[in-house]
Amino acid sequence: MKEIVTGLMAYGMSGKVFHAPFVNAHPGFKLHAVTERNKKIAAADYPGVISYDTIEDLISDEAIELIIINTPNYTHYDYAAKSLRAGKHILVEKPFTATAAEAKELFELADSVGKKIFFYQNRRWDSDFTTVREVIQSGKLGKLSEVHFRYDRYRAAIGPKTFKEEPLAASGLMYDLAPHLLDQAISIFGKPDSFYKILGKNRKDTKVDDYFSIHLSYPDSVNVFVHANLLLVDPLPAFVVNGSSGSLQKKRTDIQEEQLLKHMKPDNPVYGIEPEGNEGKLTLIDEDGNKSVHLLPSERSNYLPLFEAVYQSIVNDVQYPVSRDQVLTQLEILEA
Repeated sequence: MKEIVTGLMAYGMSGKVFHAPFVNAHPGFKLHAVTERNKKIAAADYPGVISYDTIEDLISDEAIELIIINTPNYTHYDYAAKSLRAGKHILVEKPFTATAAEAKELFELADSVGKKIFFYQNRRWDSDFTTVREVIQSGKLGKLSEVHFRYDRYRAAIGPKTFKEEPLAASGLMYDLAPHLLDQAISIFGKPDSFYKILGKNRKDTKVDDYFSIHLSYPDSVNVFVHANLLLVDPLPAFVVNGSSGSLQKKRTDIQEEQLLKHMKPDNPVYGIEPEGNEGKLTLIDEDGNKSVHLLPSERSNYLPLFEAVYQSIVNDVQYPVSRDQVLTQLEILEA
């Protein structure tokens, strides 16, 4: 099996939790090098990995075929362009860029140098979302009228990550969490006919938005709302779907991030399995008006299929599931 030699731009939380474990677990990748500006800890987790002091050194490594760009949002465009010019495929965290224009420039650059761009939209593989998607696509709910996807937290204090809290390109809650929710909505419903967006600043001394609500309008009066709020003390259900034949409610219950933070590996037998009590609630009504309530356990989740999709695209030219058009739709909404 061909090994894709891979470099990781940062070995902070996202590198340690969302990338390195899966690159290491997939037999088609070799975790070759990381960038660590200060603490040199990657080699303790992955013996033999090279630790570069600078991103420029990482990009210059001729052995690397794929670079994962997991740096602050405002750096994505610059590092993506440099990596492509160095002859690397790239996997870029959300948001891909700050604007659709930047994205289009990178698409043209990638095509000109014969390299591929991949978008790290891992929340498509969350157990809660895949459960909701399956119900929507089954048609059990009838004609849909109202869909809500939420990602709420309670974080009243201003966070230490300046790239999220200072008014830089692609900062604020909308650019942090809306890419997840918009990608989920777009992956099911496609490009909306129109949209309306509300932003808010509610935390004391905040310089960036910490609340958003985006209304996506689709044909046949299907209304999709994506929301996030950093001051929600008692979170609402993350997924609510209402149709003519039923309703579905599901909490945000994917367990992967929690398990990965505890150093659980993706090949662990209990990895990605939600604990009992987190089932979705499906309420259906028949033609006679009789209601029935069903509890929906989630299937096991794993982000490894995302990396498998990257591998198959590079090695066998299989189409990657997150398309350029989907990302452009997302960015057009974010920057509007």
